[in-house]
Amino acid sequence: MSAMTVMIDPEQAWAAVLARDRASDGRFVTGVLSTGIYCRPSCAARHPARGNVRFFANGAEARAAGLRPCRRCRPDDLARDEMAVVAALAAIREAEGPPVLADLAARAGYSPAHFQRLFTRHTGLSPAAYARALRAERAAAALSAEPSVADAIYAAGYSAPSRFYEGTRGRLGMAPSAWARGGEGVAIRWAVVPTSLGALLVAATDKGVCRVAFGESESELASRFPKAALTAGDEDFAALVAEVVAVVEEPGRGSALPLDVRGTLFQEKVWQALRAIPPGETCSYAELAAAAGHPGASRAAGSANGANPVAVLIPCHRVLRANGDIGGYAWGEAIKRELLRREKGSQ
Repeated sequence: MSAMTVMIDPEQAWAAVLARDRASDGRFVTGVLSTGIYCRPSCAARHPARGNVRFFANGAEARAAGLRPCRRCRPDDLARDEMAVVAALAAIREAEGPPVLADLAARAGYSPAHFQRLFTRHTGLSPAAYARALRAERAAAALSAEPSVADAIYAAGYSAPSRFYEGTRGRLGMAPSAWARGGEGVAIRWAVVPTSLGALLVAATDKGVCRVAFGESESELASRFPKAALTAGDEDFAALVAEVVAVVEEPGRGSALPLDVRGTLFQEKVWQALRAIPPGETCSYAELAAAAGHPGASRAAGSANGANPVAVLIPCHRVLRANGDIGGYAWGEAIKRELLRREKGSQ
């Protein structure tokens, strides 16, 4: 659906304006009929009277109605901002070394400080942190493909082995040599068990639970960990599985089970923020991004939410759209609704 056909809920839009919600920038513009200007929802100018406000899908619609862009928040610069971030992402991916903030900012025509804030607001990470996360992801892939650890380190873009070990310490979840063998030597126990919400896959390493998913099987687990040693769970493992099932059946009870999950720096911040949402409560993607320390990065927070590898234990089902709609869920809307219903009922 294009921006020209989006239906704007006036009350939700006005709430976003009062909150100066940066996550709403680009979704609509605020027309102030008394002054003849239009602004971003997050504009820092004094709020107009509600009766003087009309909402438009974009600047073109506002200009067609005879309004001009605000000189303070520059709503028409939003497209330019997004293009600048897209260009910077491409430059970082293509660069052989770490990005230089001043160079990225100069290409976009912004000051380094302004571009740093702009990039972080759109992606949830600073340019330097994004580059580090990108190298770490490349390292994980290269360690599975290259014939030696040293080859993988340089293929991922690290200038020296010391930089690799410094940058990935505690993040890959296993030794680099194990990654080079595609996870070979890492033991993962698993089981598929029935629950009232359908079949549930539970898998764990010796460090903690690494996968919880509705409707998945051993073959799908093997595709995630192609060379790990997968072993059907024994009686000892059954106790852990029973605890996971208990949380599914009563999601408001919480759990102290250890987790062994890895993601980018931003993803892990989002997952930590999710675990801080009390049972029976929900938040929006914008609120989740703010809780993770990156206000305005609601889209990136949504992606991190969707990448959650352990259903229920990291309660990604507690995030709704800003308008209160249920939103997406990796394991189906019906399961998400039922988990939320159970949590509400336990309060």
